Amino acid sequence: MRVAAEGLRLLGAVTLGAVTALAELIFLLLALPLLSNPNVTAAARRLARLEARRLRLDPDTLQDGRPVPYLAARVPVGVLGGLVVALLVFGTDIGVRLLAAWVRGEQFDGMAPSIPLVAYIMVGGIVLLFLDLSGVVGVHALERRLALRMLAPDPTQALERRIAELAESRAGIVAAVDSERRRIERDLHDGLQQRLVALSMLVGRARRGRPELLEQAHQEAQQALAELREVAWRVYPSGLDTLGLGEALAGVAERSSVPVRVACDLRRRPPMAVETAAYFVVCEAVTNAAKHAGATLITVEVHEEDAAVLVRVRDDGAGGAQAAGGGLSGLARRVAALDGGLEVNSPIGGPTTITAVLPCG
Repeated sequence: MRVAAEGLRLLGAVTLGAVTALAELIFLLLALPLLSNPNVTAAARRLARLEARRLRLDPDTLQDGRPVPYLAARVPVGVLGGLVVALLVFGTDIGVRLLAAWVRGEQFDGMAPSIPLVAYIMVGGIVLLFLDLSGVVGVHALERRLALRMLAPDPTQALERRIAELAESRAGIVAAVDSERRRIERDLHDGLQQRLVALSMLVGRARRGRPELLEQAHQEAQQALAELREVAWRVYPSGLDTLGLGEALAGVAERSSVPVRVACDLRRRPPMAVETAAYFVVCEAVTNAAKHAGATLITVEVHEEDAAVLVRVRDDGAGGAQAAGGGLSGLARRVAALDGGLEVNSPIGGPTTITAVLPCG
């Protein structure tokens, strides 16, 4: 069934390619005197992007090519595909009319059915059908190769761009690590350290004859332990190694001051780097929603999509979150280090949706 569906899809793509080839030929003939006009180039680029979608290629990776020469080069390929499809339709029509005539007991083109003739026509028909279907597949593959060759960026430019992206990503990782270290130091200094100083003073006063302060000291010690545990989880969630991402996110929901609904649907455990990045995306998004957005409900969705882990955090807060903010920019750098992407959609008035795509390959 899947093979038949894929075959019909290829046949439809080649047929549509034949139609668009004729339309693009008319476009080129009309635009021939104006090829240097930027509007003509822009229109050709839009047509090339439509062709990329028809061939199931990512249009964003083909935006730096040569759209006008590509359209000119694919016209004969599209016409060839149209001829192959026309031959298939013609052969199918002949076969159907031949079969219908013989079923009714009539001759077809002066031929009456006999065992040798039926065997000859069946073998010939199967061979021609195979050749025609191979032609459909071949034309589709040729169109894809032509699009990749003429629309994709120059390999040298692509390599230079990739090197620049890696250099930027490495610098971003260093900046993110430094920012995280500063935040941990601030949490320790402003929170845990101050609480331990107060605890020390309470214990000292209790030793000087104020035993009633021991209960307060005990409470301060419990608070200090809780804050220390929270800081440790921000550094690295130790439970992530043993419990997995779903249980670690459930822990985030339990510690949040705002109700959090978590839906983690992963068929298998992703790589550890992907799990860690997904965990910190959720942590930062939940923390921001609880502290700054005034949210009353946060929804976390984690599932697999096209060989990647998709993390989506949505809250019903006031919105207005900035992707360039300290925490979110650090997350963007962390995600970019895995060749992923982070998108922040937070209009004024809400809701805020943070989406991270983390490739697993």
